[in-house]
Amino acid sequence: MADWRSPLTSAVVYRDPKAALKFLEAAFGFELFMLIEDAEGSLVHSEMRFGDAAIMVGYEWSDDYRSPASVGGKVTQSVHIRVDTDIDAHCERARAAGMEIVMAPADQFYGARTYRCRDPEGHIWTIAQEVRAVSREEAEAATGLKITGWV
Repeated sequence: MADWRSPLTSAVVYRDPKAALKFLEAAFGFELFMLIEDAEGSLVHSEMRFGDAAIMVGYEWSDDYRSPASVGGKVTQSVHIRVDTDIDAHCERARAAGMEIVMAPADQFYGARTYRCRDPEGHIWTIAQEVRAVSREEAEAATGLKITGWV
């Protein structure tokens, strides 16, 4: 049987993971495809799909697994999403759902248009749409940086 899981999946921790499931669906169009609850209806594990990728949405289950809302808003990682649709419309959908837009959509030297947002519990998300192909040489010229491994 083929494995339906992505070889790399982020797990994001929330104080209120059930609310996060609804929020991520409204903001980004994620689709819930697994929900495990205990006898009281509390979330034990969940997974959401976005295209061929997936993300786990969980709860604060130990002192080491906390929402940014529980640690003064600090984050040690962010989640990056690549979309094929109108990035500006995507940003407005996220804003309407309640995302705080921390960087408005802008064209980047590497050929993507990106925006950055923060969800109600403090997780930071970067969303990008490729808008033009850029060679390594063009990117180096635009930034003044030496780039290795550009595809």
